[in-house]
Amino acid sequence: MKNQMEITTIKSALFTDFYELTMAQGYWKNDMNQDVVFDMFFRRQPFNGGFSVFAGLDTLLDAITDFTFSESDIDYLRKQNIFEEGFLEYLKDFKFRGDLYSFEEGAVIFPQEPVIRIHASLIEAQIVEGLVLNHINFQSLIATKTARVYLASKKGSVMEFGLRRAQGNDGAMSATRASFIGGAAGTSNTLAGKLYDIPVMGTMAHSWIMAFPSELEAFEAYAKLYPTKAIFLIDTYDTLNSGIKNAIKVGAKLVEQGYNFGVRLDSGDISYLTREVRKELDRAGFPQATITVSNELTEEIIETLVQQSTPINSWGVGTHMVTGGNEASFTGVYKLAARFDKVSGKNIPAMKFSDNPEKNTNPGVKNVYRLYDENGSAQADIIALESETLLENTEYRYYHPMVDYRQFSFKAAKIEPMLHKMVEKGKRTSAKEEPGKVLRKAHETMQRQLEALDSSYKRILNPHIYKVSLTESLKNLKLDFIKKCIK
Repeated sequence: MKNQMEITTIKSALFTDFYELTMAQGYWKNDMNQDVVFDMFFRRQPFNGGFSVFAGLDTLLDAITDFTFSESDIDYLRKQNIFEEGFLEYLKDFKFRGDLYSFEEGAVIFPQEPVIRIHASLIEAQIVEGLVLNHINFQSLIATKTARVYLASKKGSVMEFGLRRAQGNDGAMSATRASFIGGAAGTSNTLAGKLYDIPVMGTMAHSWIMAFPSELEAFEAYAKLYPTKAIFLIDTYDTLNSGIKNAIKVGAKLVEQGYNFGVRLDSGDISYLTREVRKELDRAGFPQATITVSNELTEEIIETLVQQSTPINSWGVGTHMVTGGNEASFTGVYKLAARFDKVSGKNIPAMKFSDNPEKNTNPGVKNVYRLYDENGSAQADIIALESETLLENTEYRYYHPMVDYRQFSFKAAKIEPMLHKMVEKGKRTSAKEEPGKVLRKAHETMQRQLEALDSSYKRILNPHIYKVSLTESLKNLKLDFIKKCIK
């Protein structure tokens, strides 16, 4: 029987924009299938934030290393009456045979820096564009949103409850995966729990309580079934006059049996109600009883509640976390950075120009380095040409990607290369690991790299802008391109 992970991974190379195929035929027809380098980067931070979290890599590696055209795919393309038979024959043997460099999954990332670098033939690199962006953009958006929620809760217990609000079943699965990387402690999505080895969590719905003759009987039945995991939803009828009182009655019996219990609020004035509920629980002699809240929570709401010292033990976050809330998409793009002469093999840098300076790209084959001070604090990310070497404890001058007069000098106590070869000649560079292990490593990477950032970059509102700069050699290459273009 096929593993469910194989079933959910898209393998058909038809998963690409149609114009990628029409361009590919043009490259094939004109004998232009030379080796190239493409960069994936993003233009701005989502949520007006100070950082993003890189997610979706492992699922991308699954897909890109097994991305082919089936016989039925070729037949479908033939019926479009636009592709030559010779090109369709070429596609029958299509496979990604290139190299892929990327940040580690879970890494903290910033605008303009290449987070993925693809080395491949022009046709291969073009056809996988949609695959790369689809996997990375959505999951990075959700991982970033979750990390903001996680930080707003002061790294508290955050439960992802978004299955029913996500954009389709794939959206739900991808969102659960990404939210765990970003800091969620568990999920209500049972299938994701199985496939990704994520803790599954849940309490009860209002329908459970409404299905019984009384609220008290509903709580009693639940406590009898699940004495070790009894969390009572107390706002079905009247939170303070009914819900908490019945929860205490049933909870008292559980405590006598050696168990603990908790309550959940899903509506009303959370700040006021949780304080009143805490008073009731403490007055009844149950300071250990927990309070969980849900109901359209955002990082801004959570941060406010935390600042007000509301007595909340855990947070159930759904809609805003798995959909991106007020941010529709991650601004990742995929641009040609270099091509290689078919005869000489010479590296020919490429650059996109725009009337909007922020849309100009950085030419050439590039690496990214993170600079740390002597205290282990990340100070800047540097984009350098592949041919350059940066040395620790050596002072260099670095330049703003778009504004030449903005520059700074820095002597790094530690320099960390951020791009690592993940695929070589179409195959993973290391053995595939179990999904749960992958996600836990990504979560640990996120935590470690966020810890190295100053708190000013992690503010929910009005964060400080982290430096992403160019080396002098890359800055000069870019300026030379611009001067030639102006002529």
